[in-house]
Amino acid sequence: MSNSSGGQQGPAARQAAMAEQVLADGSATAAELAERFGVSLMTIHRDLDELERQGIVRKFRGGVTAQPSGVFESNVQYRLKSMRAEKAAVAEHALRMVEPGMAILLDDSTSTLEIARRLRTAEITPLTVVTNFLEAINLLSGQRGIHLMALGGDYDPLHSSFLGVSCVEAVQQLRVDVCFASTSAVHGGYAYHQEQHIVSVKRAMLDAAARNVLLIDHTKLGRVALHRVVPLSRFDTLLVDDGASPEALRDLDEHKVRYEVCATPAREP
Repeated sequence: MSNSSGGQQGPAARQAAMAEQVLADGSATAAELAERFGVSLMTIHRDLDELERQGIVRKFRGGVTAQPSGVFESNVQYRLKSMRAEKAAVAEHALRMVEPGMAILLDDSTSTLEIARRLRTAEITPLTVVTNFLEAINLLSGQRGIHLMALGGDYDPLHSSFLGVSCVEAVQQLRVDVCFASTSAVHGGYAYHQEQHIVSVKRAMLDAAARNVLLIDHTKLGRVALHRVVPLSRFDTLLVDDGASPEALRDLDEHKVRYEVCATPAREP
């Protein structure tokens, strides 16, 4: 449906509305957006260039997408909305591995953010939580019984987290009981991620923990991305939701990966 007011909107307001639509739908063509917002294709492409510069979307021939590829990870706002029931099921399972007195490390994934959400009400205290994820820091700051350690570094708005050399060096000074991490793709006995600067931080986190737990939703199985993070043997346990196919689980079995399948609550009709 055409939005005749789009042409009268300021560019910032129009770009915000455009970002919201693409994050909700996953992708859109430039022609669809031009009709929806009542502006020219040239204006739409200028808007999309700006949204791409901000790391919100990626342009492709004739359109734009918020979805991940083997080279690009999705914007955090898109990841926060995707596979929520599956991530919640895996996080519930992970929470059973947390005991009072522990120091745990959470990476900047939306899967481990579901653990942080549950720590606000689970009363597993005292607890030390270390993270570089601004979303988790905001959730847990001021939480009674939780000693929160925020890892500094270069702020990356695409991931809403702190990364870079200073973050890696901060992690290397620590030793925690458990690291909970996620990654973009799992295949053939390896965990993969699209971006090198994320890989270096995840590797440092895994080195800093006595036990490592990988949280993934089933859509990540059988996929690869540009960079190998680590062999799956680096994880003590892999947690995946019950949407995983028998073929994907067979691949884990063949590579002798220790995994647990987490039941997803039945969805409302």
